[in-house]
Amino acid sequence: MVGIAVGQLVIGPLSDTLGRRRPLLAGLTVYVVAGAVCAVAPDPAILIGMRSVQGPAGAAGLVIARAVVRDLYDGPGAARLLSSLMLVSGTAPILAPVLGAQLLRLTSWRGVFLALALLGLAILATTAASLTETLPLPRRRPGGLAITLRTMRGLLQDRPLTGYLLTGSLGFAALFAYIAGSSFTLQRIYGASPQAYSLLFALNSIGMVATGQLNGKVLLARFPSHRILAAGLTVLACAGTTLVLLVTTTHAGLPWIAAALFLVACPVGMILPTTTALCLQRAPHTAGSASVLLGTTQFLMGALAPALAGLGGRNTALPMAASVLGLALAAAACFPALCRPWRATPDPLAQQG
Repeated sequence: MVGIAVGQLVIGPLSDTLGRRRPLLAGLTVYVVAGAVCAVAPDPAILIGMRSVQGPAGAAGLVIARAVVRDLYDGPGAARLLSSLMLVSGTAPILAPVLGAQLLRLTSWRGVFLALALLGLAILATTAASLTETLPLPRRRPGGLAITLRTMRGLLQDRPLTGYLLTGSLGFAALFAYIAGSSFTLQRIYGASPQAYSLLFALNSIGMVATGQLNGKVLLARFPSHRILAAGLTVLACAGTTLVLLVTTTHAGLPWIAAALFLVACPVGMILPTTTALCLQRAPHTAGSASVLLGTTQFLMGALAPALAGLGGRNTALPMAASVLGLALAAAACFPALCRPWRATPDPLAQQG
């Protein structure tokens, strides 16, 4: 996750200079090659080394996909398409452990890396055949480390953009706190079997996908984006509060805990695409750099969340619940403090695209 975060710092600004297509194809190519080497790695050092290469290479898809959306769409159009991207980027961390476990029933860990390499190859071929350049030469920006750093600093000086960035990233971290702690919590403490846990994990991912699609296709077409974002943050904070109360003041069983975790996952499908669209809307000429800030901050916070969820011992679910609640409350605080939604009239995503 750190590799993915750091890789976006390089690839995003590079895509503002060279265009979207070439850096994306290069990143996918490196990802495929590194995955193939992982599959035949003779020792742990080579395996870990190639994984450290795969992270930054895979970052190309994350950061450039968002930048392409911003190249082609504004306002609600961008928000709707970003909600569709949640089908992949938002649910992959949830579905991956389930799919990986099933794949291991058929093959070894080497087969898992071979499957990743083949999947990457399919994505590379589809991208090469289907994606045309979305950033024409007149809209490209000069490169260089100094220019990149100045661009980043300028973006961070935009108070609402920073607010959207932190709000979405903290909501993303709350999701990762759930992901990191749910396996231990549901199976060790609440007695879920591996099969039951996999089912609950899949149901939560379906809930988040459904919410994301509802957000993109229905809610953003009918309600102001700030109202939708406030609703998502409220649901997330209430779900975190409920989770903490359940594990500290009651003897609630697995169904109640699972229901609370379902309510933790669902609003992220509203929060992530909406904050991403709002953030990119404020950076029309530096979408690559803005996408970098989004991805890097999200994945760095996501990497921190498992450490928080693992504090406090082996016989309590409180660390996971408290981490989810604390991150949810931090996201809910950043939104009004930095974005000042009552001043945003008309709606920031009102421009049709």
